[in-house]
Amino acid sequence: MDPVKKYVRKLFHRAGYDFHRLIPEMNPMFQLQQGLERFGVDLVLDVGANAGQFGTDLRSMGYRGRIVSFEPLTSAHVQLLRAAHDDPAWSVHPRCAVGDRDDTVTINVAGNSVSSSLLPMTDAHESAARASAYVGSEQVPLVRLDSVVESYLAGARAPFLKIDTQGFEWAVLDGAPKLVPRLRGVLCELSLVHLYQGQHLWLDVIHRLEAEGLRTWAVQPGFTDRRDGRTLQLDAIFFRT
Repeated sequence: MDPVKKYVRKLFHRAGYDFHRLIPEMNPMFQLQQGLERFGVDLVLDVGANAGQFGTDLRSMGYRGRIVSFEPLTSAHVQLLRAAHDDPAWSVHPRCAVGDRDDTVTINVAGNSVSSSLLPMTDAHESAARASAYVGSEQVPLVRLDSVVESYLAGARAPFLKIDTQGFEWAVLDGAPKLVPRLRGVLCELSLVHLYQGQHLWLDVIHRLEAEGLRTWAVQPGFTDRRDGRTLQLDAIFFRT
């Protein structure tokens, strides 16, 4: 290694950081973007968008297709609208949660926002990330994807679904029996342990998606318990190959 690079890396390590080349095995978003390009994805349905981090990262990696984002939390939805404001190819659906029926429900609001869920949180989750504890709740419309996505699908040849719903993935799929067969791919959070009460674990979700003809393409690191290094949650990418 070049002496200057070696010295800089040493400084990063002392500060608790590392740096790597932009290669798929080191950068999950770059890996995803490579898959989107390979399979010609021209529409990303971003379910559980929070403040727009996923859409912003997609753009930074070079994805130029359409994005449609869904977010249930009031404060996060306001930030999401700001993130997408100057991007004509990025649409934000009216504030809602996505699930298996059309209804009005209560969402639990987490202290860190991103861990908010329609499901009760387990002790395993809260003890591994104290900032994720629930601090309140909100009423929010619940919609099925099949009820709302048809207009967004117009002109799309290869739609892709990203699900980040904190244990509610199964219900999102239950509400999309018409959409799922049309998908070119899916990115989904998978929990190895029960982080939310009533959620389906990783193997259930993998088997379900593979039964739909979506093959596991990549597995990426997710939520790790920093106390002992145990992986609690990961992200998986599926494509119809």
